[in-house]
Parts: sequence; C-alpha cells; structure tokens
Amino acid sequence: MLDPLRIPAATWSDPGVRDALSRRDVGALFRRISQLTGASQTRIGATVGLEQGYVSRVMAGRKVTSIEVLERIADGCRMSNEARAALGLAPCSRPCQNDMALPPPQRQSDPPVGRSWREDIRAAAQLWEGDVNRRDVIRQMAFSSAGYTLPALRWFTAPAPRNVEQTGLHTVGQPDIETIREMSATYRRLDNQYGGGHSRFAVARYLHQEVTPILKDGHYETSTGRKLLSAVAELTQLAGWQAYDVADHGVAQLYFTRALELAQAAGDAGLGAEILAAMSHQATYLGHGVTGVDLARAAKQTANRAGLTVLTAEASVMEAHAHASLRNEPACTAALHQAEITLDRADRGSAPQWLGYFNEAYLSAKFGHCFRALGKPAQAERFAARSLRMDEQYVRGKAFNLALLATTQAQQGEAERACAIGAEALTLTSRLRSARATRYVRELQAELAPYSQRSSVQQFIRRIDAVLGNRR
Repeated sequence: MLDPLRIPAATWSDPGVRDALSRRDVGALFRRISQLTGASQTRIGATVGLEQGYVSRVMAGRKVTSIEVLERIADGCRMSNEARAALGLAPCSRPCQNDMALPPPQRQSDPPVGRSWREDIRAAAQLWEGDVNRRDVIRQMAFSSAGYTLPALRWFTAPAPRNVEQTGLHTVGQPDIETIREMSATYRRLDNQYGGGHSRFAVARYLHQEVTPILKDGHYETSTGRKLLSAVAELTQLAGWQAYDVADHGVAQLYFTRALELAQAAGDAGLGAEILAAMSHQATYLGHGVTGVDLARAAKQTANRAGLTVLTAEASVMEAHAHASLRNEPACTAALHQAEITLDRADRGSAPQWLGYFNEAYLSAKFGHCFRALGKPAQAERFAARSLRMDEQYVRGKAFNLALLATTQAQQGEAERACAIGAEALTLTSRLRSARATRYVRELQAELAPYSQRSSVQQFIRRIDAVLGNRR
C-alpha cells in the first residue's frame, strides 16, 4: 500500500502550480506536482482516488471538467482555500493549510458534511446515471480506504431527517416499494448463482431508469418515503457487491457509500450495519486490515443499536477476518468466539431477508479464511470442509469454499487432494462472472507451484490456464 503523498504547503504558491490552477489545467497541475515532489502517476492517483491510467491520460492532455472529480483532486491534495478558489471551487469547511502543517498523529478528522436527504438522492442518481453511461469519472475511480472515513463518521453523527416527504406528480405506495424489493431479491439470487458480472449493469439501469423517477418525481409522506429509501438503499448496496465481485472496487466503494447515506436517510439502522459490514469486507479483501477492523466495529455497534443479534455476529466475523489479515491472532480468536456465542443466541426468525446468507456454513467459511490468513492450514481445512454443508443455490459461495478447502490442502502438502477439490471449484468458477472466484482459484494455483513436477498438478494447472485464460 502506498503512503499518502504529503504535498508541502509552499506548493500552492509555486508559479507553475498557480498558473495550472488558474487555467483549470489538471494535467499541468499533476505534472508540476510530480516535478516538485518526485511522485509517480500511481502515487498521485492513489492520493486523489483515481486510477493510474486515468491520471496518465490527464497528464497527456485530457481535460477534467467534472466538479466531482475536481473536488476529489482538491480534497486528496488537501489544497488551501486560495488554491481551491483558483481552481473555481468553494472553500473547504476545515482550515486546510493549517491542517497540512500538522504531523499525522495530531491531524483531526474532517467533520461530516451536513446535507439533506434530497442531496443524498441526487448523489445516488448521479452515480447510477454515470455508471450506466460508462462515464470515465465513475469508471476510473480508485478504491481508497480513507474514502470510508467520512461516510462512517457521518453515519454516527448526522441525525436521520424527521421528514422524508415530497409532493410529486405520481403517488408512491407500498406496491412500488415491494416491486423494488422483489427486484432486489431477484437480482440477489442471480448474483449468488452467476456472479456479479452477470447482472451488474442491469441493476444499474434499473436504478437509473426506474427508481430515479420514483424518487425525484414521486409523491410520498414520511412513512412511505423512509420505506422507499430503505428499499433503494438495499438495491444500491447489492450493486456495490456486484461491482466488488467483478473487481470494480472504486465503483463499489461509491455504491456502498451512497447506500449508507440512503439507509441513514431512511433511519434503517439494521441495513446501515449490513452496509458497514460490506465496507469492512471489501477493505480487508484489498489489504486494508485496520480500516476493516474499524468498519466492522462500527457495524457491530450499529447492529447492537438495531437489536439484530445475527447482524452483530456477522460484524464480529468481519472484525475477526480483518484482525487475521493483520496477523493479530489473539484479537481474531476473541472476535471469532464472540461471533459463535452471539449466533447461538440469535433469533434467526427475526433476521431481514437480505441477511439470509449468514448461517453456520457462511460462519465456517469465514473461520476457514481467518485461520488460513493466520497461517494455520489444518484448522482452516476443518472449517472449510464444514462450510460445504450449504445451500446449493449459493453457487458462487460454493466455488469460494471449494477453492478455500483445496488451498488449505495444498498448504499441507496434499497436492493430489487439492487438485481434485480444486477441479470442482474450477468447474463452478467457469460458469461465473466473478473476479473473486477467479482470484481464489489463481491463489490455489500459486500454492500448487512447489508441486508442479507432479503430472496431476501439471494437468490441473494447464486446465486452469485453459479455462480462465486472461479472466480477471
């Protein structure tokens, strides 16, 4: 992981920088910052939350006109208010320049931005539209663990709006809300069976073409409005999971963030906890274990507030996995124990529909991933085997669990068994559009490399390459 680029305060007084800002020439700005700091395109991209390829095109002359991207660049570079004004942006609410001078331990968190639920709807609608139209401003966003700080802070500090009501042309009723929920259930089933890539853009189109008009032009009172926002938040979160599953991590982060904002506007603490847990899952998967721990704890606190014991157990599992990724075995073990005892006393009948996947099989799989991350393949294998006592409708989940089991066997020197189980995982993965499933099979392939002289291993590795090809 790259360290954040710390741009000296004097940079904003540099004549070349000031000229680039006045012309709103982001390419010239990036080139000058690179000259002054020695930063690579990759590091600049990581600082401002943009993919290196997008930064490269901007530095080569591509114009940046989106206010959202300009704001992201200004925030990532921690521009002074004078520099922001030169770029044509409003001043920030914090003392930008003084804050830059503080060493990292003393830096204060940015305050959450106060905004209305209507602004949350506008932000979500802009995301859906940009995703459907494949706009680079959306597609080129890079994941940033710091990008989850403000949404999580706002979740705890900004109150839910008292009134979520609108006078529009078309009356919104329970049938409209049930339709959105039914669409969520249908797309969730397809996601589990075929992977996130199968219907990701269908979900985005549905949100853009069908949901946006209901939100913006509908007539609803507060009770209906909150139910509507909750249903939309659930579907938006699913879109985030799908983007995560196909490795569009910056897009997934935007979807999870918008979903959390809508859940807050709806006053739906349970769904908010589930979204925070999803954020933790993604952060840990991408190697940001500390952020994963923080988000899991936020999810657990929210689940406790919502009174959803099953969700509390899930949050404990996410925390355990994040600790395991950091090789903190005592903290991981404590969180796993808490998850077990919490799930044992949970009332499963009261759990929301979207939490149906969290059961003993899922818990066993997460235990397996934790022990694998801790370098304990024998324990991981035991739980991975248990995880296969699962509902067959979760095809992608079964592919994950088979790959996990085979990987733990390879780590213990049982190459033939690993190839046999891995073949099952590969067969399922070949039917999926899931970057995560592909990654797990490729990780198994790497674990088998020490045994590549064995004919069975050679045959299996050739089959992996033939089936997966360049699939990411």
